[in-house]
Amino acid sequence: MEYDVVIIGSGPAGLSAAVYLKRAMRSVLVIEKEYLSGGQMLLTNEIDNYLGFNHIDGFTLAQKCRQHAQDMGAEFLMAEVTSIAQNEVVLADKTKIRAKAIVVATGASHKKLGVAQEDTFAGRGVSYCALCDGAFFKDKSVAVVGGGDSAAEAGVYLAGICRDVTLIHRRNTFRANNKIVDMLQKCSNVNFALCDEIVSLYGTDNLAGVTLKSGKSLAVAGLFVAIGQVANTAFLPDTVSLAADGSILTDENCATSSKGIFAVGDVRHKTCKQIATAVADGAISSAAILQFLNGDSNEINH
Repeated sequence: MEYDVVIIGSGPAGLSAAVYLKRAMRSVLVIEKEYLSGGQMLLTNEIDNYLGFNHIDGFTLAQKCRQHAQDMGAEFLMAEVTSIAQNEVVLADKTKIRAKAIVVATGASHKKLGVAQEDTFAGRGVSYCALCDGAFFKDKSVAVVGGGDSAAEAGVYLAGICRDVTLIHRRNTFRANNKIVDMLQKCSNVNFALCDEIVSLYGTDNLAGVTLKSGKSLAVAGLFVAIGQVANTAFLPDTVSLAADGSILTDENCATSSKGIFAVGDVRHKTCKQIATAVADGAISSAAILQFLNGDSNEINH
């Protein structure tokens, strides 16, 4: 198999690139290892900051993005990519797919706390997605860890489902935007454990509670970890230049250090990671890719 462009990942950045490249009449294959497209959008209950789609849930927006790319003629393959090189993508089953250009749009994964028994209780009380698992803790006590938008959003969402929510944050101020923090503070069943952190988890078959550095113990049935993400780049450590945090270094055209390989979305090293910037990456990279495919890449800084 050979394509003009192979896109790895089908979040908003990858799907945006697919739409723009298909409009240019290029052959495009999108490879996605998960059953659903959308990336982090799938974990968002309500999106109110994407222009033209205020108050839409992430699942619905993800479906619209996927359908748009399909309607434009992009091909999709459910598979896992294990490595890439210039002009070649290798799948887990050893299949090799040729491509004139490759777009890495693999996004990022949730960070873990790194405390004992975290993996033991994963799926048994420990979760990394409030939207996915919140309903399992209806009318129960839960805790959320983190101080950014994801943690605050999780707290607000869970407050509408659970008996009570304790937000644990190692600082006394939040990184989350003021609007979300204000919503969180107005929830009557949300408590705060600031300047503190989790040191251990306890329970038998399922999580029963957490112990904090301050010595306090919280009896909770669920723990939602929202402390950030790490770029999904484990499959290409020697292929392109990476930043210290593992994200991919690119120029302003989303071109990586390897000729013909581009990176878009949350996997790319950048300061602002939003749906809008992911979609913008798709548009910007497609313009650079078309220049590259046409042999006019002098203005692209690899």
